[in-house]
Amino acid sequence: MKKQWTGWGPTADQPEQHYLVEPRHLAGGGDFRYIAEYLRASGWKDLSRSGEAIIFDNPDRTVRIGFDPNGMPGGWTVSGQAVGNEAAWHATLTTAVPVEVVAGFTDTLTKPRSAHAPNPWAPLEEHGWETERGQHFTAVSPDRNAWLQFHQNEPGQAHWWAGARTEHGRTWDAVFTPTTPMHLVQGFSAALADPTPVMRPLGHVPATKWLRTTSVSVRPSQLGAWQQARITAARATTWARNSWAARPRKTGPVTTGPYAGASSTHQRR
Repeated sequence: MKKQWTGWGPTADQPEQHYLVEPRHLAGGGDFRYIAEYLRASGWKDLSRSGEAIIFDNPDRTVRIGFDPNGMPGGWTVSGQAVGNEAAWHATLTTAVPVEVVAGFTDTLTKPRSAHAPNPWAPLEEHGWETERGQHFTAVSPDRNAWLQFHQNEPGQAHWWAGARTEHGRTWDAVFTPTTPMHLVQGFSAALADPTPVMRPLGHVPATKWLRTTSVSVRPSQLGAWQQARITAARATTWARNSWAARPRKTGPVTTGPYAGASSTHQRR
């Protein structure tokens, strides 16, 4: 069993100031390892080179996820090959898209598809986003500072476009080709609409008056435990999927029944 690193002795685990930030669409990019470690735990192949750029391929090498903070414009790229009746697709997300929102898209790639038909607009409407039907179908956040749009230039030319803005201008963009599998777009929209605040360390909160922040004191061991819980969940899902795939298939009739913390100082700014 692998041992967890717990820090360099008792003095290393001192409380550090962080902030719970809302709305999450204005929280800034965050730590890319939030996504990278989850992909690694999900059995994706790490092809990253030296430096800060990362590259992951899924187990059957039909999807590639990359992150390059130094590119032009820089950020995330996700590409899927044509498989069966599904066309090839591509997504780009700039560096300031919160990793928790990017993970809504990338985490979905590691999980089996739901039997239910996907609906990217449903999570937004459930959380009070206003939908507008015009030349483009658009959902706008309650603060009017984030959106998801199915943008149709003319018949046969369309794309998904999401973005956010502050008083300083647009902060991030995410664009998906129209062939992007709908359940992935729904994973993205669900994470985007989630009202749960996200955590950012001191010095990493964007400078905008449109954010609400709560100061919290967090130990590094707590942060590590929370991240480890996410990694453990990814490993458990991967193990269950692989175990099911490896099971011998029965050809006879089925004769059995149905499938048998952080201390808050509550400072607002």
